[in-house]
Formats: sequence, structure tokens, C-alpha cells
Amino acid sequence: MTNPASVGLTAPRKPAVLIVDDAPDNLALLRTMMLRQGYQAFIATSGERALEIAQRIQPDLVLLDVVMPELDGLETCRRLKAHPLTARIPVIFMSARGETDDIVAGFDIGAADYIPKPLRMEEVCARVRAQLRLASGSDAQKEQADRLRMIVDSMDQGLLIVERCGRIQYANPACDRYLGYATDELVGRSLAELVARQDSYPDDCAAMEAIGNGTREVLIRHRDGGLRAMDLTMTPMHAADGQFVALLHDITHHKQSEDALQRAAMLDPLTRIANRRHFDAFMEKEWQRAIRNAQPLSLVVLDVDHFKLYNDTLGHAAGDLCLQKVAQALEAHALRPTDLAARYGGEEFVLLFGETPDIAASRLAEAIRTTVEALQLPNPRSPTSPWITVSVGVATIVPTQLDQIEQLFVCADRAMYAAKESGRNRVETALAGAAWETVRNAAMM
Repeated sequence: MTNPASVGLTAPRKPAVLIVDDAPDNLALLRTMMLRQGYQAFIATSGERALEIAQRIQPDLVLLDVVMPELDGLETCRRLKAHPLTARIPVIFMSARGETDDIVAGFDIGAADYIPKPLRMEEVCARVRAQLRLASGSDAQKEQADRLRMIVDSMDQGLLIVERCGRIQYANPACDRYLGYATDELVGRSLAELVARQDSYPDDCAAMEAIGNGTREVLIRHRDGGLRAMDLTMTPMHAADGQFVALLHDITHHKQSEDALQRAAMLDPLTRIANRRHFDAFMEKEWQRAIRNAQPLSLVVLDVDHFKLYNDTLGHAAGDLCLQKVAQALEAHALRPTDLAARYGGEEFVLLFGETPDIAASRLAEAIRTTVEALQLPNPRSPTSPWITVSVGVATIVPTQLDQIEQLFVCADRAMYAAKESGRNRVETALAGAAWETVRNAAMM
């Protein structure tokens, strides 16, 4: 009856030993001893035959006599080590020649051990066991190293081994792929040269100290000169040698998506110009800059005239298109980094002009009003004009620490309502400081 536990299991392979000697008595004795030790034993009486058998069976060990006719042991060993199929097989020399030069020559061509003749079988068995144990450990280490190499080579993350001062010793294929380099082209370069930094350092060691351990987001220079956003993780390998493992994870697409989301969060989805949130943040920044520089800041507030009648007459789809065209006209007038046009809500829009005095702001507001009217968007039921028009309020202030942003908004908004009350499709202006005093005094009465 078959034991289920044994199904699919095979006996472990016995180590194979190739014995090479031109003396039949030595061959027979050594073969018997190897079989008793539980090894497979193969024999050859010449160097040529030994090479043929070794390439065919690839034994785990070769016991090789040095003194043989024609092809001696030294030349046989040399050829074994030169062939890729047999190069890693350990060779133990056996010889009655004990001269130092012969022994040194054997080790120089790759012998693993040397046993003097006459042979003492206990010693032979002990040395064979030791070499097989070493070879087994070496094979296991090589297998583990090959497995680790395969893992590292197949990683999606870039991996670098870096010296203390930043010199790259190794880069895996993913790292080469990330940065556009050929295999081994990164080796010898400095990691500090690849990391884009605004600061300058006296040497690469100082730059490496600044990069430091742990994970951080960096910009890495691609071979084409462009910059790639990456997470860089630096981990010490060993305190004594000062080497680091550097992991690179490409986050370019993530950053692009993140930037796109941030931009989308600052835009009005209908008109694709700045939304209220973006405008408020921008105005706060410009307000503080105007205080520092004692420069005028001008705010334009405008409202589309009779927009409800437009929507009721032509429908919401036409209303959306109308707002989009008005927004484009406004944005065409916000040309400087200190300018911003935004949809503030419904049919109300705002524009901020930094470093702009009241007269210039009034001219800009009038140009905006004229541009919107020139669009000639029909508004059939408007009592003001056959076209879409806007009422515009302008306020200007040179702010100080004693002023508030709300004061500028109140003044511009009141000016806009004054334009509506005066017949619409016009611009009204106000100096924020004087207007605010009027508002505050009226509230106190």
C-alpha cells in the first residue's frame, strides 16, 4: 500500500565524486571509500577522460591525481576551471610530490585542497566532506544571491547602493529606467548631483548630510535634463562601511494628478476662471503685499444686468454660455501676475488689480464694460440695452495695518449698486478710505 505522505517526494540527490588516477589500485580503493560514505563515484584513468565525464555529469567534487601521463593533473585542472560547465567544481589534488612549488601551482590554478600520497583514507574522507560542505554552502549563498538579484531587478522601485559621500555603487534596472540611463551608466555618479536642490554645498558629503535619512519628496534630474518628482528613502546599510540603500519611487503622475486637483479646486467649474476660494486667498496675499509696499490695491465688482430675464427668456443653457463669454472677456483684462479675475457667485464677478491707482482702475473697469457690451450677446427683454451689459463698481485703497479687507469689498459693492441705481451699464468708483468713513459714521448715528 502506498504511503500518502511519500507521494510526490523523491530521495535527495547523492553528491557525485569524480576520481581521476592512472593507478587502478588507487581508483578501486577510493571508489569503495566514496561509495561507503554515501556518494556517487565516477572514475577516470586520464585527464582527457576526466574532462569528458566532468562536462557530462558535472560532479560535486573532483579527486585529481597530479602525476599522470600525457595530460597531467595541473593541466586537467586548468581546463576544468576554464570551461563554464565545470569551472565551479572544487578540485582536490592528490600527489606524492610534496614540493612547495607544485603545491602553490595547484592552488594558483584553482585547486581547493591538496592531499599528499600515500593516502590516508580517513583524511581523504574528512577533506571530501569538508569541501562538499563548503560547496553546498557556496551554492546556497549563490542561490540566495541570485534570488535577491532577481527580486531587485524586477522591482518597480528604483534601488541604489550609495557610499557615504554619495557615490553610486549600484543601480537596479528600474532606477535606470526612471532616469533614462543605460545599464551601469549611473555607477560612479554622485546622488547629490541627481537631486535638484536650491541650496549649494561645499562638497558631496555635505550635500548627502543635507539629504539625510528617512523619506522625503525630491526632484530628480532625468538624463534628458528634465525633473521627475520622486519619493527618496535613504536607509543605512551598515554602520561600519557607511553605505546607504536609496529607494526611488516615481510620483510624477501622482503629483500631476495632485496639481490638477489643486488647480480644479481653484477654478469655477462653469466659467473655468478663478473661483471665490481662490480669489479670497489671492486677495489676502496681495493685501499684505500692498501694506508692506504702501501700494494702491483696486477691486472691481460687476454684475450682469437683468440676467434673470435673460435666463427666463433664453433658458439656462444660454445663460451658462453667456456667463462663460463674460468670464473670458474679464480674464482678458487680468494680464499681470498681480491681477486676477474670478466668478464670485451667480452672475457676479470680481477683478483685483495690484499696484493700480484709482484712475487706472476706473479706465480698466470702463474697458471691461465696453468689452462685454461689444460681445453683442442678445438680451431681448432687457430694458437697458438689446445686448448683455454689466454694472461695475470700483474701489481703491492704499491699505495699512489699521484697515480691513472687508472695507474694500463694501466700497466696491456699494459702487456697483450705485451703478445699477443710476441706470446700469455704467461704472461707478469710490475711494475705499473715504467711503468706509462714511459707512462707519452712518452706522454710528
